[in-house]
Amino acid sequence: MRTTFVDVVRIPTKGPGDVSGLMDLIDAGKIAPASILAILGKTEGNGGVNDFTREYAVSALSGALAPYVDLPQHRVEQKIAFVMSGGTEGVLSPHITVFARSAISQDDSDGGIAGKRLSIGIAHTRDFMSEELGRRVQIEETARAVRVAMADAGIDDPQDVHFVQIKCPLLTSDRIEAAHARGQKTVTTSAYGSMAYSRGASALGVASALGEIDGVIEDAQVLKSWNLFSSVASTSAGIELMHNVVIVLGNSTSSASPFVIGHAVMRDAIDAAAVIAALESVGLWARDRPDPIPSGRMVNIFAKAEASPDGSVRGSRHTMLEDSDIGATRHARAAVGGLISGLAGTGAVYVSGGAEHQGPPGGGPVAAIARL
Repeated sequence: MRTTFVDVVRIPTKGPGDVSGLMDLIDAGKIAPASILAILGKTEGNGGVNDFTREYAVSALSGALAPYVDLPQHRVEQKIAFVMSGGTEGVLSPHITVFARSAISQDDSDGGIAGKRLSIGIAHTRDFMSEELGRRVQIEETARAVRVAMADAGIDDPQDVHFVQIKCPLLTSDRIEAAHARGQKTVTTSAYGSMAYSRGASALGVASALGEIDGVIEDAQVLKSWNLFSSVASTSAGIELMHNVVIVLGNSTSSASPFVIGHAVMRDAIDAAAVIAALESVGLWARDRPDPIPSGRMVNIFAKAEASPDGSVRGSRHTMLEDSDIGATRHARAAVGGLISGLAGTGAVYVSGGAEHQGPPGGGPVAAIARL
């Protein structure tokens, strides 16, 4: 007997503060605000430390939803998991993806299709001290939260987890100074550098929770032991929080959703075969059709992107790491975003930069959600 119904919809936005598309669907009765569990978004900021479009988007969404969920605006984030990823370079298009979950009493939404369906679970870590970011504490707390989110999603088998999205904190000068005043040393004194440490530690927490890595992961292995990674983790750092928000997406027999999710792992930034494999895993790609993706069936594609740390892609030198004008993460988002958009037929895909310990070096996970 299935117990939950999971719905998901992608909505274009005109700016980071635009909530009109979501409100229109709520007014039309197509989304019940009380059922919204998570919202993932791409905003048109720079994706860096000073990208306030992420916080702006969360504030706008929280303010718009507060009256519907009977909570003050500052408490909406306790009910709904918001993850905003800044940076829509190249053809990437700003949008949000809304996940809603409701309980059902009987399995009358199957439509005759059996098997595991899209399921979602969320969890939050405690707030971190500045000196804990990028270190073992963040890894272990994230692993605990992933396990809680899996249980919330009704997923028992780690193999049924296809994407784990995490929003994690970063260091600022004030946070670093506060740690030093307590006699503590932060993992780095660079605010920008702290984003990589926080993303990497969070990803290693996912790998630990899902059994992708055995044993204890030490501080010294973060951003050093590149052979340690998760095949399904996607982590994004932001200034707007001090804890990790964890969203687990997978398939479960406890869900009566009309959607399913699958994933593959890109080995580098031009790995089109992996994107196609992810699409094939949910029935969105057929090599013998001129128009591979059936209209209306694809919901979204989620992927991580990074400039290969060894300075080359399949033996050819790249200059992303040495460009003083444009950050490497922005280059990577544009490159991977263009590749995926070309295959998907739309720029409204979720591509996040900075894939430390998220897939092999220079690569990253790619997941697709489709309507059955």
